[in-house]
Amino acid sequence: MKLLCLLLLIIYTSAQADNRGNTDSERPNVVFILVDDLGWKDVGFMGSNYYETPHIDELAANSIVFKNAYAPAANCAPSRACIMSGMNTPRHGIYTVGSSERGKAHTRKLIPIPNTTTLADSIITIAEALKEAGYKTVQMGKWHLGEDPCTQGFDINIAGSHAGHPKSYFSPYRNAHLKDGPYGEYLTDRLTNEAIHFIKDNKPEVSDQPFFLYLPYYTVHTPLQGKEEIIQKYSQKEGNNGQNNPVYAAMVESADQNIGRLIETLKQEGVFDNTLLIFFSDNGGLANISSQFPARAGKGSYYEGGIKEPLIISWPQYIPKAKVIKVPVSGLDFYPTILEAVNIKQSKKQAMDGCSLLSLMVNEQPLQREALFWHFPIYLQSVDPLKEQARDPLFRTRPGSVMRKGKWKLHEYFEDGGLELYNLEEDPGEAYNMAKQMPELAEKLLKELKVWRKEVKAPVPIQMNPNYVPVSK
Repeated sequence: MKLLCLLLLIIYTSAQADNRGNTDSERPNVVFILVDDLGWKDVGFMGSNYYETPHIDELAANSIVFKNAYAPAANCAPSRACIMSGMNTPRHGIYTVGSSERGKAHTRKLIPIPNTTTLADSIITIAEALKEAGYKTVQMGKWHLGEDPCTQGFDINIAGSHAGHPKSYFSPYRNAHLKDGPYGEYLTDRLTNEAIHFIKDNKPEVSDQPFFLYLPYYTVHTPLQGKEEIIQKYSQKEGNNGQNNPVYAAMVESADQNIGRLIETLKQEGVFDNTLLIFFSDNGGLANISSQFPARAGKGSYYEGGIKEPLIISWPQYIPKAKVIKVPVSGLDFYPTILEAVNIKQSKKQAMDGCSLLSLMVNEQPLQREALFWHFPIYLQSVDPLKEQARDPLFRTRPGSVMRKGKWKLHEYFEDGGLELYNLEEDPGEAYNMAKQMPELAEKLLKELKVWRKEVKAPVPIQMNPNYVPVSK
């Protein structure tokens, strides 16, 4: 009986795959919502009792929720480069924002690997793959990987450039790629208005092309600027576990309201059910603004608070059953997931470091990988040492690599060869380093980490900094 059920499941899954994407009208639209700097714990469905996100929570209740989703990097540009390319940081060379030589020179023991700030045109982005397959592609919001996303697969660009944050969240925006709205118009509202117009102009009755809407909101990145009436609401609300900033809370709520508007439009226009919708963030929240407790640290760190993210994936027509998945996944997985969803074969011209999540979501088939990896051969200075909970008070990140395999997470630091080993099931706050108590496991994982680095040709800094001044103990 079990064998018969298995055979029927295989036949059904194969039929679903064969029927997916036969014609443009049947292929799903793809909507990718990326909220900038939104922490793992900054939404209600992940446990926040301070921020109010009813629309996002409702989406989560009716979709696939991933409890162990990770950004491919701990800050904006490298994470976005990984998502857009499907490749981990060593393959595209974007490790941070700006220079890799962050912090004071005399405190850096090694010469860091030089950083790349623009995603190379030779890389095939998600947008290019979809455009080649007949999709209309649009990006609205923060691009951060070059001056013009239209050189990398997008038909339309609204508000995107190399800039990592807005000059103002209120019009006039002073953004060369976005016309100013009425005085005082809110940027998050404006981007959603543009997205709603696009959806209405490209629904099946109007256009014979499926669409890819990439909506990387600038919010909730600094500068902290929210609507005054919402700020006042949170000023009268008691904070909880280090989440108590009324302005930041107002920005989170505005994002939620606008995501609600977007989803309602998809439903009203009859395209929600056959839309693959992804909700994600590019890295952890700023530790000095919003605590991710019990996760340690925040943006810029490779402890859990810097890379763990809220993730929702919705596609009612193909994945009708809501569920919670605890398998660790990565932003690297979106590229192959989208390709499989729209029935596009992966290009042989470029490596793919993620795994499609479709089989995991539909029938809980295990992913064909054993570990997740991160590589950051650079320095990133500290902003608020007490709240950032870093290894030392000078840097959120020092050169090293990290891997997660099952419940275990290993940190390796290149300056001193230091190892940190954590059992995330028992110690989600990464407070108890088990490397000395379990040296054989630490060395086994380290060996696997080094094999991965060799496979992806990850550069490791070895040149000593002549300006380095050791701290006397």
